[in-house]
Amino acid sequence: MTETFPPDRKRPVHGVLTLPNQPIIVFVTACTKDRIPWLACEEVHSLLRTLWADRSAWCVGRYVLMPDHLHVFVSPVTYEFSLERWMRYWKSQFTRRHGNSIHHWQYSHWDRRLRSEESYEEKWEYVRNNPVRKGLVNSADDWSFQGEINELEWRV
Repeated sequence: MTETFPPDRKRPVHGVLTLPNQPIIVFVTACTKDRIPWLACEEVHSLLRTLWADRSAWCVGRYVLMPDHLHVFVSPVTYEFSLERWMRYWKSQFTRRHGNSIHHWQYSHWDRRLRSEESYEEKWEYVRNNPVRKGLVNSADDWSFQGEINELEWRV
């Protein structure tokens, strides 16, 4: 039997190592259940911005909402709440406040801790151009469902 490396996974592996006095910016992707396109609208955008403005556990920086998924850059405010716990929290708050019974989130999410300020800028440029690559707008600046709630600084 031939073993593949890395092993094939159906679910992402979580666990962002958060150490005090080290810069931490995490790139997160969350999808709608069954990739149903309901995210890119002003009502959803406004509610997510409201929920993400709470800086008690994780601080939201730049983000892009696509019709069926979102990309967000986050940094811990406190080390008491894991990224997984915070993701579950804002998703549940969104579902409760949004009140649309057919709009659901995929159970899990994908995350990746960035290694440098340069990778943050590179990843942001790639992400903000997603709507252009999908043919939704001609220029990334024309996409209404993106922004920055807090400036995440890369400090050592």
